[in-house]
Amino acid sequence: MDSDDPTLLTITYTSSAMQLMSVAELVDLIEQIRPKNERLGVTGLLLYSGGTVIQTLEGPEDVIDGLIDVITADARHTDVRVVDRRHVVQRAFATWSMGFRNVTAREIADLQDFGDFARQSVGDDLSSHAVAAFGLLDTFRVNAV
Repeated sequence: MDSDDPTLLTITYTSSAMQLMSVAELVDLIEQIRPKNERLGVTGLLLYSGGTVIQTLEGPEDVIDGLIDVITADARHTDVRVVDRRHVVQRAFATWSMGFRNVTAREIADLQDFGDFARQSVGDDLSSHAVAAFGLLDTFRVNAV
């Protein structure tokens, strides 16, 4: 299905939460998001660690661009930074309306390949870390709920 759609877009962004959220609050939020994403044809994965959010969204270009506009305007986020935006032939997270994982700082620090990325704060320019950001999402894909 996706292989014939030149408008399939994937965006990975980082942001800082304005307030720390508990795992229960995050799960409730994800459960609210999933039905909407299913209706919109959006898939992806959200990782949360100590107030830092990294999320990949994938779907129709106009829908994803609209969601990024909504996310950027959402008062629950600050410092929204798109670290990867590209058209793809197929989805990386095709079976998830929104996978979720609360990632501990220790888990991130233990990833040898992403050590430099893990040490960067969300406030820094992460454009040179786009591949690592997507790789980090992919690393935790199998463990998302």
